[in-house]
Amino acid sequence: MQCFTMMLCCGMLIVGTLANGQTTINLYDGDVPNSKSFPLEETSATDDNGITRVTGVTLPTLTAYLPAAGVANTGKAVIICPGGGYSILAIGHEGHDVAKQLATNGIAAFVLKYRLPKDEIMEDKRIGPLQDAQRAIQLVRERAGEWGIARDKIGIAGFSAGGHLASTLSTHYAAALIDNPKGTSLRPDFSLLLYPVISMQEGMTHGGSRTNLLGSNPNPEDINHFSNELQVTADTPPAFLVHAEDDTVVPIANSQVYIEALQKHGTDAELITYPAGGHGFGLNNKTTADKWFDHFLVWLGGL
Repeated sequence: MQCFTMMLCCGMLIVGTLANGQTTINLYDGDVPNSKSFPLEETSATDDNGITRVTGVTLPTLTAYLPAAGVANTGKAVIICPGGGYSILAIGHEGHDVAKQLATNGIAAFVLKYRLPKDEIMEDKRIGPLQDAQRAIQLVRERAGEWGIARDKIGIAGFSAGGHLASTLSTHYAAALIDNPKGTSLRPDFSLLLYPVISMQEGMTHGGSRTNLLGSNPNPEDINHFSNELQVTADTPPAFLVHAEDDTVVPIANSQVYIEALQKHGTDAELITYPAGGHGFGLNNKTTADKWFDHFLVWLGGL
């Protein structure tokens, strides 16, 4: 391993309460923005390896994991965007498992089941996932007091294509794509990015993620706009990144160009790299006893 510094009320519909007491709520109070009526059925399936994949999301939700009684509450929160190439959501090991680990450490966590870009269900599929991410941080920030969260300690996490969504929110928060009558800040206070898709540039991007988000023949303007290493400014939030050097699905160059851009602007950032581990390992890289999560806790504690 190498280290470089480099539940609810107010009109919100409760969808269901999980066996562990966590609550899932609809992301939007009313109509889902940028949506078209289409008979798409949401499905969830778990394979022999225990990987749960969700598809066909038309009604996005948040599942809240709050620190249990007796656990010291840090006041911090993380909204989690599972990966899946913008075609599925690997919502178990890149969502709920991570949320439980965060809550155990006194950090409120919210698993975002976001809409996947699809022309049949969206007027503009390029912005659909980002709208859901903006709405998630808006909702958590506006209701932070109810959940024991500090309004200025709310971060975004993302895995793979979910890392692209998290870094997109981190660099495209200023232009609200949702109704925001209270003028609530949509800027995350920090980001956690695991083997993230950062760039849409040919030779660096994950082809499936780019095609699903931007289409099979995207124009140069869209490619650059959603290449988040090109959108970093001095106001981009601090980031903690994790990537394996042997990742053949999403090249480690994605994490490298993002942290380089952050450093150029003097933003606090850290990149944990592993020689092996491939792609999609979630909390546990089985090639090493080292736990990136422990390093993240130390980094987060210093913000």
